[in-house]
Amino acid sequence: MNRRKFIRRSAQVSALAVTPIGSVFAQNNTIQPQEENNHILPKHLKKGAKVGLIAPGYALSDKALQNAITNVKAMGFEPVYTSRISGNYGYFSNTDKARVEDIHEMFLNPEIDAIFCARGGYGCTRILKDINFDYIQQNPKIILGFSDITALLNSIYQKTGIVTFHGPVGTTLNNDFNKLETSRILENPSNKIIVTTEKFSASTTQSDSTFENYVITPGTATGRLVGGNLSLLSAMTGTDFDVDYTDKIVFIEEIDEDPYRVDRMLTQLLNSKTMKYAKGIVLGVFKGCDDPKRSNSFSLKEVILDRIKTLNIPAVYGFPIGHVDHNITLPVGIEARLNADTYSLELLENSVS
Repeated sequence: MNRRKFIRRSAQVSALAVTPIGSVFAQNNTIQPQEENNHILPKHLKKGAKVGLIAPGYALSDKALQNAITNVKAMGFEPVYTSRISGNYGYFSNTDKARVEDIHEMFLNPEIDAIFCARGGYGCTRILKDINFDYIQQNPKIILGFSDITALLNSIYQKTGIVTFHGPVGTTLNNDFNKLETSRILENPSNKIIVTTEKFSASTTQSDSTFENYVITPGTATGRLVGGNLSLLSAMTGTDFDVDYTDKIVFIEEIDEDPYRVDRMLTQLLNSKTMKYAKGIVLGVFKGCDDPKRSNSFSLKEVILDRIKTLNIPAVYGFPIGHVDHNITLPVGIEARLNADTYSLELLENSVS
């Protein structure tokens, strides 16, 4: 089907008319990093809600865009997007300027109820400095994604106090598990939601060791959730957008990295200013990370045990987070309780209003 048939013109709103989108690129933000107790809850989604699709990183094919549209519609929402989503500027979906403009427009447009990233892929760290976080703070909305979107989710939470959501992108809302897990978080304005890991079968673990569930350090811990993709958390370390891990439950996922690369990135986090003050660690399935190219390599599990045990805080491996078929949705900024012994994570606060 022709992609153009799907394109909808974004609503013309007074906020956009008064302040042209192009004029706000790279302007200074006035807000300061938010206090932990001042977090802001975006409104929960209802069936029929308008969901803005953006591609803030890598290029998006016409087929991928159509898949994302189909998936969002199947969840009962109305997808809306601009022509910027598929400008295909080199390996990016569009220029840095256009990708920032799309983010701004989706937050400023009052007709858009939530924002789903259509896909991940490199590009978000390039545009963080140009995002106007004032616009976002003044217009709190659900924003959902994973992988490279890690940079956006944690930066928005830290700069504005708005709770963000690490979960499927538009193209991976393609199975019942992902749709149901996303719906129960984004459409349910209540707390006491229990998130548990999948228990993988012996045959699955034997064919792929990265699907093994295991306790790294037993115990329970309580703290606000932050985290995402290891490569992005590592890349943000030492920058103005470095994640503050103090008193946090940190969730981490990765895909297709050699064990020594995982070792290097975990070591960088351990050497950051605040990781030593984290309260607990939840690791996803690091799919494709236990196939070293060297015969004398440590295994992924050996690397993880060696690096994470040094923190001496409750920690588990094997949650369905990130680059796996089943990808749970986790709110960034919400108080949660990790029970490493039962492989469970309990959300102790509302994540939407």
